[in-house]
Amino acid sequence: MDTLDPNQLQDTAAALLRKNLGQQAELEGRLVELQQQLERLPENAPPSERATLQLEMARALQILERGQEAWPLAMTAFGIFSETGDWENAADSCDVAYQCDQPDSLVALGHGIWIGVTFPIDPEVSIHLLSHVVDDTPDDSDGAAVAAATACFLADVRAGEGPDKERLSFFSQQLLGRVARRHSDIETQAQFEHWVEKLELNEPDKFLVRLRNVVDVLVQDQWWIDREAIQAELPE
Repeated sequence: MDTLDPNQLQDTAAALLRKNLGQQAELEGRLVELQQQLERLPENAPPSERATLQLEMARALQILERGQEAWPLAMTAFGIFSETGDWENAADSCDVAYQCDQPDSLVALGHGIWIGVTFPIDPEVSIHLLSHVVDDTPDDSDGAAVAAATACFLADVRAGEGPDKERLSFFSQQLLGRVARRHSDIETQAQFEHWVEKLELNEPDKFLVRLRNVVDVLVQDQWWIDREAIQAELPE
C-alpha cells in the first residue's frame, strides 16, 4: 500500500502557494500598469478607450477578490459601452460586475443576459452569463433549465463553424445535462429526451419567452437601460 510522504505534501502545498502568490503579484502589476495608462489618457480620448481600461481594471480587481473596488469601475464601463452601443463589452462588464458579489450583482447578471440574447455578440460571453444562472439557482429551478437550453441554442445558431462551436456546444450540452440530473435525477438518454420535451426545452419560441421571466426576476425592475427604446431601433 502506498503511503503519503508528509514532506512531499508540504512541497506540493508550498509550490501551490508560490504559484498563487506569483499570479497575485502579476495581477497587482497589471493593475498598476492599467491605472497608469488610464491616467495618461488625454481628456479628449474616446470614451470607449477609457471604458476598456476601466473594465480590465475591474476584471483584475475581481480576480483578486476586491469586488467592492471593482464594482464601480465595471459599472462605469457598462454605462459607457451602453451609451456607445458596444453591447458585447457592455455584457462583459455585466459579467465582471456579477462576479464582484455586490448587492446589485444579480441585477447586473440580468442585464448581461438580456443584452447577450438580444444582440448577436460573441456567444461565449452570452453562454458564460447564462451559466451563472445555473450556479445561482436551486437544484429544482426551471429557470436553470431555461438558461441552459438557451446556451445550447446560442451555441448552435451564433457560433461559427469550427473548434469554437464544438467547444461551446459541448460546454452547453454538459450544462444542460448537469441541470437535468439535479432537477429531475435524469440518468438515461430516454429520460433526458422526455425531460427536454416535457419542459419544452426543444422549442426556442417557448423557452426564450420564459427566459424573459428569469431576467425579470434577476433585475427586479431596476433597469439601467431603456429596453423599449433599444428594441425599437433593432432591425425587424
